[in-house]
Amino acid sequence: MANSKRKLPTKSSATELSNADKDIPSTTVKPPTEDDSTKNSSLLSYFFRDCLGHELSNFSSFSHFTSWLQRPVDGSALGIFRLLYGAAMLIDIAEERGGGQMDVRFGEPLHCHFPLFNGMRALAYPLMGCVYLSMWLGAWGIMLGYRFRISCLAFLVAYWYIFLLDKPTWNNHSYLFGLVGILLLFTQAECYCSLDNWLNPRRSRCIPYWNYFIIKFQFFVLYMYAGLKKFSLEWLSGYAMSNLSHHWVFAPFRQVIDPDLIDLLIVHWFTAFFDLSIAFFMTIEKTRLLVTPFMLSFHLMNSRLFVIGMFPWVCLAEVPLFFSFDWPRRISGGPKTSLPQPPDASKEVPQLGILARVRTCLILGYCGLQLFLPYSHFITKGYNNWTNGLYGYSWDMMVHSYDTLQTSIQVVENESGQVHNLNPYAFTEYDRWTKYADMAVQYARCIEENIRVSQPEMAKNISIYFDIWCSMNGRFQQRSFDPRVNLLRANWSPFESTSWSLPLLNELNHMRPKLRTIETEVLAWNNYSDVIFVADFPGLTLTNFISPDLINCTLTILEGNVRYRNERDLEPYFLTAGKSIGLESNITHLVTTIGQKPASYLFTYTNKTMLEQGITIDADKLEEKEERSILPLWQEFQHRVTNYQQFLGHIGNCLLYLIYGVPIPLAARERD
Repeated sequence: MANSKRKLPTKSSATELSNADKDIPSTTVKPPTEDDSTKNSSLLSYFFRDCLGHELSNFSSFSHFTSWLQRPVDGSALGIFRLLYGAAMLIDIAEERGGGQMDVRFGEPLHCHFPLFNGMRALAYPLMGCVYLSMWLGAWGIMLGYRFRISCLAFLVAYWYIFLLDKPTWNNHSYLFGLVGILLLFTQAECYCSLDNWLNPRRSRCIPYWNYFIIKFQFFVLYMYAGLKKFSLEWLSGYAMSNLSHHWVFAPFRQVIDPDLIDLLIVHWFTAFFDLSIAFFMTIEKTRLLVTPFMLSFHLMNSRLFVIGMFPWVCLAEVPLFFSFDWPRRISGGPKTSLPQPPDASKEVPQLGILARVRTCLILGYCGLQLFLPYSHFITKGYNNWTNGLYGYSWDMMVHSYDTLQTSIQVVENESGQVHNLNPYAFTEYDRWTKYADMAVQYARCIEENIRVSQPEMAKNISIYFDIWCSMNGRFQQRSFDPRVNLLRANWSPFESTSWSLPLLNELNHMRPKLRTIETEVLAWNNYSDVIFVADFPGLTLTNFISPDLINCTLTILEGNVRYRNERDLEPYFLTAGKSIGLESNITHLVTTIGQKPASYLFTYTNKTMLEQGITIDADKLEEKEERSILPLWQEFQHRVTNYQQFLGHIGNCLLYLIYGVPIPLAARERD
């Protein structure tokens, strides 16, 4: 066997040996470095851990997420929210649920309702009193935490029945109240500050974290989607909410900012940013304390600016849910809840039961549904009119404001041709049916049923036509429905577009700034002048009777072509853009849009009665009155007490009738 010669190390090999002695990798092996994905993962982990207070690994798999939802936390904060929610619902029942006006709403046999499902009907008035009683007792049970599940069911069944019975009463916060009630039904919110816990003390003060998660998620969607809906040209252009800057809550801002800028920058722009971002800032621990004063101020201002019932107060009751779970125990000085050590998300998650997994699937399904519904209007096309979908579940709060100029209902006897003009509010006190095709059809059919009851001979062969003029967000007054369509024979489907619902004339949006300028000029003429802006579709005729109280009436064409005549002079006049014509009072004028595109025009007039009597608006008196009514808390309290007394009186009358047959005194609804 040949012996191999040992090779002396060269300079480079000596260097390699030296590096090896120092545990430094050789030049042939690259040192480990973090790639971009690792860096991004580290940043994301830091954000979740230090900003949101959660480990990113909790969301790395279904099992980790389920374990995270199931982790035990103190339930005292949720118990306080339950108590405040129940108290707010007790007040809401007599107000926005209509308990104080129950006799007017359900006591009239010919009163029209607008249910979501056409098969729904209002019960007899005494039985509706029992429905309200169930809801009232259920709200008491929720607030006190007594027989919590049964109380929630008693409240929710009655609440959703009344809610679904009348679409005109829908709004986003009423929808929110119902959703929160459903979520509370499945939680353990009775674990703290409740009669149930006092009568049967719980062994543990802990509840699963998902009890908090699902309610906080619901409010998160409320704020985020309200902001998303406001980040549109319709809202950011500043036409939705006008003249709010004159309210006393904006008095500090008026010292440094012009009122028009307050309406644009604060009411519209800041509100859009606030709604979109506040839930994120409240979720992040490092910004929570900083934005909480803004959150509280926002809802307190809303309680003064708008008549929106318990909505600001329920949102204020939800704010503490973003803080520690045991803050009520800390304030009360109670013993600190000992929580088991949360599972290490980096280790293998213990086997979870099938119930926990199903619960997680249901929670994710609910979250997905809430994220989808506000943008589901491509499915329910029949509810799309000037806005998408029915108002009340899309979180498009305050985005649209309406001004209804004229509402006309004509009942035509087809055999004789006789026309009857019906009071539009003869069978309802609501006006939302004037903007939504589905409710217009329901109201027309209800009118037919009522005529069949009161005048059966007349109802055999009739047609019903609606002619409604509305303006949305500072646009022209225009028709919402085709006045030539008999609504008793009109086709409507929840999944198909409505052909006889006239579209919003968005092609005239560019004229809105000009309308404001013209209005300012006309109002500056004197204290008795005014202007009305109108747009109409080709082939349709505006029939306008001018009252003898109005003088100096003028018709001016802005865009398009019209044919004008009046009842005294049958010879028509053709008017084009820029042309004007004087109008006589105490006669009917007809303006027909001709050509291929809509026409827009305006009427200016002076109120002769106000001019002759010297009636003026004394700005100083109005300002003095406003200052006296800055915080009418006592008046509001008295009104609520009176309303509640009426509500309890209605409940008592219904029970006396059902038990002893005592006749029920009913109030007559005022009709315009």
